[in-house]
Amino acid sequence: MSQALTEDWSGEDTTIAEIERELSRLRESSTLTGGANMRTSVMTHCAWVPPQWLDAAEQTLAGLAERHPSRTLLLVPLPDEPDGLDADVALRCFRAGDRHVCSEVIELRLRGNRMEAPASIVLPLLISDLPVFCRWRGEPPFDEAPWEQLVDLADRVVVDSSEWDELRYRELTEAFDRAAVSDIVWTRLLPWRVALARRWPEICEQEIRIAGPLAEATLLRGWLTARLDRTIRPAVEADELGVGLGGETIAPPRLDRLSPSDLLSEELDRFARDRIYEEAVAAAAGT
Repeated sequence: MSQALTEDWSGEDTTIAEIERELSRLRESSTLTGGANMRTSVMTHCAWVPPQWLDAAEQTLAGLAERHPSRTLLLVPLPDEPDGLDADVALRCFRAGDRHVCSEVIELRLRGNRMEAPASIVLPLLISDLPVFCRWRGEPPFDEAPWEQLVDLADRVVVDSSEWDELRYRELTEAFDRAAVSDIVWTRLLPWRVALARRWPEICEQEIRIAGPLAEATLLRGWLTARLDRTIRPAVEADELGVGLGGETIAPPRLDRLSPSDLLSEELDRFARDRIYEEAVAAAAGT
C-alpha cells in the first residue's frame, strides 16, 4: 500500500457552496504531486456514521487506500447539538507509477435539524454520472427521514447486520426494490455457503442445526430455508458459527482473514442486485 499525501480544509457553520469552492481550490492548487494529479473517481461513496462508529469508519476508509478512487462523504449525525453544518475536506493522493490517484474525503457533521434532510446536503456533492454507494454504520432507523432519503439516492446500500441491536430484516426487505442492498454478514458467510452447497443433494433431507453469532446464524438459516424450501429449526446463539447435518458436525471451512476494509472493498465492486441474498433475508424475516 502506498503512502497517502493529504491536503485539507476545515470549516464550521459552513455551506455546501463553500465546501464546493474549497474542493475546487484544493484540486487546482495542490502541490502534493507536482502538478501530476490524476483524479479518477469511480463512484461517490457515502457513509452514514453515528459518532460511536466514526473511528471504525475512518480506519476502514484508510484501509481502502487507492483501491476505490472516489469522493467519500462521511455523514456524522449530531442531533443534540445546535443546528448547523461543519465540514472537514481532504484531498488524498496515492502514487501510481509516475503519477498520482487522488480521492476526496468530506466529513460532514450534521448538527441538530440538519441531520433530518441529508439528501439536500448530499445531492449537490454527488459526482455526476457515477454510481452512489451508501454504507450505513450501525442499525438503520427504518422509516425515518435519513434512511429513506439516502436509500432513494443510492444505487447500492451496504449494511452490516452484526452491528444491529435487533435483526430487523423484515424492514430491510422494503428497500430491495429501491436500491441494490447487501450485507457484509452475507459476504462473511460465503465459505460456509460454499461448504454447504457441496452437500447437495443429501442435505435436502437431513436435519440441520445451526449455532453462532445471531446475525450470521440467522442469515445462514434464512439462506438454507429459501434454497431447500423447507423449515429449518431455529438457530441457537453462540460465540462461533457451527452447523450440524444429521448426526455429523460440519468442520468449519477455511476462513480468509479479511479486514473491514477488504470486506467493504468487495461490496464496492458489486453493482447488481443479489436475488439469492434477498431471498435469504426474506426467509430470515419470515416473509
